[in-house]
This record gives sequence, C-alpha cells and structure tokens, in this order.
Amino acid sequence: MSVQSRPIEPSPTAGRHADFAARLKSWQARIERELAARLPSVDAPPSRLHEAIRYSVLGGGKRVRPALVYATGAALGIDESKLDGAACAIELIHAYSLVHDDLPAMDNDDLRRGRPTCHKAFDEATAILVGDSLQVLAFEILANDPKLPKDANVRLELVRLLAVASGTSGMAGGQALDLAAIGRKLSLAEVEEMHGRKTGALIHACVAMAAACAPQLSETARRGLDEYARAIGLAFQIQDDLLDVEGDVAVIGKATGADRALDKPTYPSVTGIEASRKLMHDLHARALAALDHPELDAEPLAAMSDWLVLRKY
Repeated sequence: MSVQSRPIEPSPTAGRHADFAARLKSWQARIERELAARLPSVDAPPSRLHEAIRYSVLGGGKRVRPALVYATGAALGIDESKLDGAACAIELIHAYSLVHDDLPAMDNDDLRRGRPTCHKAFDEATAILVGDSLQVLAFEILANDPKLPKDANVRLELVRLLAVASGTSGMAGGQALDLAAIGRKLSLAEVEEMHGRKTGALIHACVAMAAACAPQLSETARRGLDEYARAIGLAFQIQDDLLDVEGDVAVIGKATGADRALDKPTYPSVTGIEASRKLMHDLHARALAALDHPELDAEPLAAMSDWLVLRKY
C-alpha cells in the first residue's frame, strides 16, 4: 500500500473523537490542494527544478504539521481558509528539511514516503536547490497570502515564529546537534534538547502560528497551548524513534533501523523501549491537561495528540 493511499488510523479514544479520522483526512486533502496551487508550475522555467519541487512536496506524507495548524484553528474557532497560508508555509519548511536531511552529507537516505528521495530521483545539486527554494517560498507565502490577517504586526509575528523554529535555536540547530551526536553517548536531557529543537520547535510553531491569528486570546490560554505544543513535540519524536526500532518499512514508507546503523542517540537507545513508551504517554497526558481552559475547544487538539502517540507510520 502506498503512503498516499494508506487509510487513516482511528483515534485510540474512538468514542471521544469519533469524527477525527474524517477530519484528518479532510485536512490532508485540503493542504494537498493548497500546496499544489502555490508551488511553481513545471511548465515554467527552470522546469526540472520545478518538477523536483513538486515531486518532493506533493509526495504524500502524514501532513502532521498542517493538520496541527488546522486543529489549533478549530480549537480557537478560526476558519480554515484563514490558516491555509500558515499551514502551507510550515509544511514547505518541513519538506525542505527532509530533502536536505536525506542528502549523503546528512542522513544519506534513499527512500522517503515509499519512493526515491529527491537526490536519488534527480541529483544532489537539484535537491539542494529544491530545499533552498522551498524555504524562501514559505516566507513569501507568509508575506503575501491574502487570507492571513491583514495586521502587519501579526504577519511579522508569523514570520518571526517560523524563522525561530527553523533556525539555529530550532530545526537547523537540532540537526547540527544530531549530526554531532553520532557515535556519542548522550544523557536523556541532551537527547531532549536535540529533539526539542530538531522536531519540537516546528511542531510548537504550528500551534503558536495559529494562535497568533487569534490576537484576542488571553495569555493564560496561550500558555496552555504552549505547554500542549511542547509536550506533543517530544511525544511525536519519541514515537518516531520507536518506529525506527519497531516499525514496518512497508507501512512507514522509509527504511527502519537507520538511527541504529548510524549510531545515533535516540530515546530508546538512551532509556530503553519501555521507558521511552512510558515517557511518550506521560507527555501525552501532560498535553491533554494543558488544554483545560474555557477559551479552548479541547477536542480537536486532544484527538490530534491521541493520533500522534498511537500512529504506526
């Protein structure tokens, strides 16, 4: 079964979130349409670069980050159309990071989402240019999208949040720590620092950027969303680490055992599988508790957290 056609897994609390599978499928379809509309056409030069861009972005995937933007919007009563630009920008940053992380100089992966990685399908130079192009396109969308808030201060905050989450204090810094950690023994705190930047920062930005589009939100509600985002960011990474140990390549769409082969420190390698799983569920519980606020409709974000900790791909 391809990554694109894989059925959505039901929430582990199906009675509480019975409509989540349909909602998630709708968000995934929505972001696919929105991304396709914003990416450059293969008919325009340089056509090979544009082909590689569309190959890398529209190749399926879980679309966790855009779904989290929409779920936060649902929790705050924000219309989805007003969040499309933010959702696309975040997913483009994520897509660029995958293209660059897959390169031989980084993780040297041949398979992504069940098919050849960008540098294998095209070439390394093109893959570098794909990542560069996607990064700047993300910020162009935040500047120009007509449905995002008109307030210049809100636009600037969206740019700031995504830039911080992408840079050395976020995703890029986390990748640097990850590469430097190969072959070393790290403490749990060091692993959390690494993954809090590499994965958690962009997950946090999904929630924070949607919240920035609700300027009337109280500070206490923002703190609750902040706690939720930080907890699920780490929980999401722990599940990724567990899937690299226990996952089925036919289901997750990429090779397993890569972290072990590269001698990378992960949650399971530092604390063991069972302790990692317990920590993941503790973080899930912390995320749910953080949603207890009268300004928030907790259901969409609670269902999102449920899905993230029990996903199989």
